[in-house]
Amino acid sequence: MRKLIWASLLLWLPAAPALAHDVNGNYLSWGAEPWVAACLALSLIWYLQGMLRLWPRARQSRPALLRQFGCFGAGWAMLLLALASPLDSAGSYGFWAHMVQHEVLMIVAAPLMVLGRPFGVWIWALPSAWRGGVGKATHWRWLAWCWDMITRPLHAWLIHFAALWIWHVPALFQAGLADNDIHALQHASFLFSALLFWWAVLGRHDMHASRGASIFYLFTTMMHTGALGALFTMSETIWYPLYGDRPSLFGLTPLEDQQLGGLIMWIPGGLAYVIAGLVLGARWLSPAARPSHAPPAQAPAQPAHTRAPSRGV
Repeated sequence: MRKLIWASLLLWLPAAPALAHDVNGNYLSWGAEPWVAACLALSLIWYLQGMLRLWPRARQSRPALLRQFGCFGAGWAMLLLALASPLDSAGSYGFWAHMVQHEVLMIVAAPLMVLGRPFGVWIWALPSAWRGGVGKATHWRWLAWCWDMITRPLHAWLIHFAALWIWHVPALFQAGLADNDIHALQHASFLFSALLFWWAVLGRHDMHASRGASIFYLFTTMMHTGALGALFTMSETIWYPLYGDRPSLFGLTPLEDQQLGGLIMWIPGGLAYVIAGLVLGARWLSPAARPSHAPPAQAPAQPAHTRAPSRGV
């Protein structure tokens, strides 16, 4: 199985440059930048290899491991859809497609990857001599401090807010349209900041009271992303004239293209945060989630696959 996995990688990577899209090529082509394709392939291969090693040892925690595997697989598929499908190519021709791509990255793929918690499984893919060192490294004081700082809800919210608004400044957004490397950096910023935000919202619920703050940050994120979408929808000025007449390929004028992209960010994008907030609120108020005042029982041994990744996604 491992040989088959690595053979698939070696067959895919040489073809990646040929698949990279271009604004002068087919606007419905498959492909991604070579380094993006490599990251996608390696993340899946390492996960599968880690699962092969971890599964025989995780007998009591297999249901949880399967749920995490399902979330990771769905999140990885959404990354593939956003970064290597014709949606990526269409984003060079239509602002609305670009917005769909960004929403898939930030409000679908990112929370699924956080719920998948792949870091521990990736560690198991490493040679046994490396695992202990990597596990210890996650507990280094300076690294733990940095991780704690950037994943605190307010800090993660600010990082995600800044990434979203700064990259939609016309000069920067159009630079991404003109240069594939800048375009890739833009997407990396969106994905990284979204991972931090969703980790702060979904991954730090060891304390019961933190869910109220998470709901607040979801609500405020819905507000500011909706405000940006509303600006695109209601503006009579074309923000990104570099698109030119490309939206006509989809039967849209440049202004209609911008308005549709704004609606996508405003309505479906905002709805995702509302749904997440309602789910957290329901869990917060459910009797099973309420803290017990009875003396705590002895905690069972922590499953092997969750020990090392306590600091990461």
